[in-house]
This record gives sequence, C-alpha cells and structure tokens, in this order.
Amino acid sequence: MSSTPETPETSDQGNAPGTDPFELPDPQQARAQRVHASLFRIAERHAATDAQRARQVHPTVLAPHEAVRLVAFLMSGAARRDEGEPEVDRADITAALSLLPLVRGELDELEAGLLRMARGRGMTWPDVAFGLGLGTPQAARQRYERLVGRTRAEGEAEEE
Repeated sequence: MSSTPETPETSDQGNAPGTDPFELPDPQQARAQRVHASLFRIAERHAATDAQRARQVHPTVLAPHEAVRLVAFLMSGAARRDEGEPEVDRADITAALSLLPLVRGELDELEAGLLRMARGRGMTWPDVAFGLGLGTPQAARQRYERLVGRTRAEGEAEEE
C-alpha cells in the first residue's frame, strides 16, 4: 500500500484514462461516435423500403452530391465499375471538383433549414450544440448565423 493518500486526481477508480464519469465528453469525439448509429437510425426509420429510399433520389438524373460521391467512390475503389464502363479520368475528376461549390451550397442551405426547424420544434441551442458535436450553445448559434449569412449572400449573388 502506498502511504500517499488517494485524491480524485490520483485515484483511477477503475476508469480508463480520460473517462472520468463526471467530466463532459469531448463534443467532437462524442459526435463522431454517434455517426454510424445516426445513419443506422435514419435508414431504419426513414429508408427501410424501396419507396422510402426513392424519395431521396431523382429517378433519372444524378444529383450533384451523388455525382461527386460516385466519382470519389469509383476512384477509391469503394464502388466497382460496371463492365464496359470507362475508368474515371481527369475530366471526370474536374467535373466532380466543379460540382463541389454547388454541393456545399446545397448542404449549407439544408443545414440552415434543419437548424431553423429544430429550433421551431423546441430544441434549445444546447440541444443543437450537442447534435452538432459543438462545445457550447454559443458555437451552435454562431454556426447557424454564419450559415444563414452565407446562404443569403449566395442567393443574392445568383440574383444579380
């Protein structure tokens, strides 16, 4: 036995390093740990049937985010080419890169709308911060304000 008395700082109390049950978790780490469960939950609840999955995709035309993802998946080997399908070339990569600002803008609009609806459904800024993996309600609110400002600025630029 040690003659040094144990303090909360020196006692491991059976916890793994960095897992003090009385400390708030790192927001980014907590969010990252929820990613797969989040995807599974949404898929199980809202994309369980062919009809539900069909809501998300235009039946005849690839959406910009789908095109970017397809090129990335084909390049990385995450998707296999069909027989007779050409390999991804420089022009395909350039096309995908060209779509990224549009995809980013659409995602910004989607996120801003989701945040607006979450607030409209009674979620507090601390709730929103938790969902986004942010450390403070202020960070969540600032993120929302930046998104709204950016989407408003993009919309005004397109109208000119």
